Amino acid sequence: MEAADVTASARRSAGRRLAGLFHGRPRLQVGALLAGPIGWLAIGYLGSLLVLLVTAFWSLGELSGEIEHTFTLDNFKTIVESPVYREIAGRTVAMAAAVTVADAILAFPIAFFMAKVASPRVKGLLVVAVLLPLWSGYLVKVYTWRTIMSGGGVLSWVGLGAPTDDLVRIWLVMTYLWLPYMIIPLYAGLERIPNSVLSASEDLGAGPGYTFRRVILPLVFPAMVAGSIFTFSLTLGDFITPLLVSKTQLIGNVVYSNFTTDLPLAAAFSIVPIIVMVLYLLIARRLGAFEHL
Repeated sequence: MEAADVTASARRSAGRRLAGLFHGRPRLQVGALLAGPIGWLAIGYLGSLLVLLVTAFWSLGELSGEIEHTFTLDNFKTIVESPVYREIAGRTVAMAAAVTVADAILAFPIAFFMAKVASPRVKGLLVVAVLLPLWSGYLVKVYTWRTIMSGGGVLSWVGLGAPTDDLVRIWLVMTYLWLPYMIIPLYAGLERIPNSVLSASEDLGAGPGYTFRRVILPLVFPAMVAGSIFTFSLTLGDFITPLLVSKTQLIGNVVYSNFTTDLPLAAAFSIVPIIVMVLYLLIARRLGAFEHL
């Protein structure tokens, strides 16, 4: 009995010392809470990126076909000098930009209606409707669009005809997939605009078009850029949609196809979208997009 009391007293004493260590030290408290997630991020995510970067500087033996751990820039030289890889990289960036522009055009009227026109009840229903597609599986949605655009799909039933151009097919599917990621930031940005600002513009004689160009768009533009981070990056790294709905290759497809045959080249090519996104994020930060994420 006495031994148990001593053990319990020691535990309480250790707990008090630990509590005393954190008492009055908010930075230490926050650091202890974030140590686990940050450690996992550093090891699991940043560590894998570091391994990827190192692999890009290795080479594949011509005779053995094995990875040689010797420093070389041949993989990057191949990507820069090969017209095929340059074309694929340019096509991927252009597709990401086209999807982002289309999503912004489609998302704005939806987000504006949700934020400024709809009643609270309808607004809640619309938010659920926007988020609902995100609850279904990614592959389910891609295969559904593949069926829609097939020869006997819904587009053929209504007489529109399925798109035959591979880039158009990819653009349509990705625009649908990433649209919610543009609507939500725009909706949040539009809600931050006081209604009194719009009323003041109307009272001063400004028409709807002028109010949109000179009042609404400048105020909501950072939120639009915040949404574009999602649509641009998700399109830039996707390889499943191009694989399932077309025969056109984007960066993700090249990386995927070379992963088992030429890992150093795949690693080098995967750095291209990383560089593009770093530059894009730097621009987005200057435009104030991070405040709307």
